[in-house]
Parts: sequence; C-alpha cells; structure tokens
Amino acid sequence: MSYKKPDKEKDYALILGASSGFGEAVSLELAEIGFNIIGIHMDRGTGLKKVQQIQKKITGFGVEARFFNMNAASEKKRREVIEQLKTDLIDSDSGKRIKVVLHSLAFGSLAPFISKDPKQRLSHKQMEMTLDVMAHSLVYWVQDLFHNDLLTRGTKIFAMTSSGSVRVIPYYGAVSAAKSALESHIRQLALELAAFGMTVNAIRAGVTYTPALRKIPGHETMIDLALSQIPAKRLTQPTDIAKFISALVTSDEEWATGNIFNVDGGEVITAYHSPFHPKR
Repeated sequence: MSYKKPDKEKDYALILGASSGFGEAVSLELAEIGFNIIGIHMDRGTGLKKVQQIQKKITGFGVEARFFNMNAASEKKRREVIEQLKTDLIDSDSGKRIKVVLHSLAFGSLAPFISKDPKQRLSHKQMEMTLDVMAHSLVYWVQDLFHNDLLTRGTKIFAMTSSGSVRVIPYYGAVSAAKSALESHIRQLALELAAFGMTVNAIRAGVTYTPALRKIPGHETMIDLALSQIPAKRLTQPTDIAKFISALVTSDEEWATGNIFNVDGGEVITAYHSPFHPKR
C-alpha cells in the first residue's frame, strides 16, 4: 500500500460525535494529517468550552473546522446541515468532497428490560431512541450525503461498535441491540455502496475509558476484567482508534469493506482466560 496525502483544499472528514471520546481523537488525528473537519456534536455549558478548544487545535493544523451543535438524530437538523454543506462544498464547484465519515454517537438509555418496579424498566420510547441515535442515524446520514453528492469514489465510512453486540452487560440491553443493528447496517451499506467505490466498516474497540463508558453502571468491573485479559495490560485508548482510521484513510487500500475490525489489543481473543495464556 502507498501513502495518500489528504488535499487540504478539497478533502473533508465528517465526524458524528466529535466533541469527546473516539470522535474527538479521530477529529484531531485526521486534522493533523490534513483533513478539514466537519464536527457534529451536542453540548451545553462547560462542554461548549471544550468544543472551542478542539476547534482551536484543529485550525492550528492549518485546516478548516466546521462544527454544528445539534441533535445528530434529528431529521430536520440533519437536512439543514446537509443543505449548508452542499451549498458551501458542492455549489462552489471546487471539487470539495467528504472522504471520511465516522459515526461515533454514544447516547442511549441504560436500563434493565425486567424490573420489579415497572417505572425502572426500559420503556418503548427509550428503546426506540437508543436504536435511532446509535444505529439507524448512520443510514439516514449516509443516504442524505450520497444523494446530495457530498461523497465520492474512495470515501471511507466507519462506525463505532462494541463487544456489547455479542455479549450481555447489565443495563446495556438497548445499547447492545443498537450495536447489533449498527453492524447489520454496516454490512448492507457496504453491499450497496461498493458499486460506487466506497467502503463501509465497523470498528469494535476494546474497553476504553471514555465518558460513555463511565455512564455504564458497574463499569469499574468491566475495566478490571479487560485489564486482566489484554496481553499488553492496558485499556484501549481513543488515540488507538484514531491511528487505525488514519492508517486506512491515508492508504490506497479500497478492498476491505463490510467488516468489523477488532481494535482492542487482543481483548476479544483472550476473553475466556485461556490456560495457554502466559502469566505475567
């Protein structure tokens, strides 16, 4: 594979969930190598100060930072942003296109399916919201980006999944369902976009100390278990994911699509305390 340097005048990356965790790390990594960043986020109060700091770091790399504070799952807001991007990127006939899309939205309900108190169990509304934000929104964004000519041959689309798609975790039922649906959407989009020279893949990160993880009840146990399993004896970092995406989008590789890439330092392969796993 050969290295493809981004064109600062034309190449953009759209990051859904750009203000923290994986989205923040990928935004900064791609900006540093030459991608202009379009960030979608939803923040208030002190969170906005952090967003300003992220934008400042991005522009410090000599690229553009366009951030939109909105509900990424809102059809109305999504179409407003798409129209603005179409006007600024396409109608100017400058050759500007979105070459990278990352779906990293971590907003869902953490509640049990079954509870003695009906008020504590997951509701219909919570289930629908979680799947809409964390899974279905990927499809709607890609549909609108495609039909408005904002994508191009060679565009690479990624979505963040988790081992929750194949494992059970207390309170994680709705998110687990969303991750399973997300992986299914990845496969279908990969099939349908292949004819247009675009690739679509999911990234299954290992346990990572992000704001999303810290919201899960009992996450401390998840961290301890992961540390006992990962050969390198450290958690996955957001920068690990950012570097992986950077490596793919700056290569001329165009054949890997429809995959779930485990980027976890070997967490999945050592998940069951194999007797052959060396002790340290």
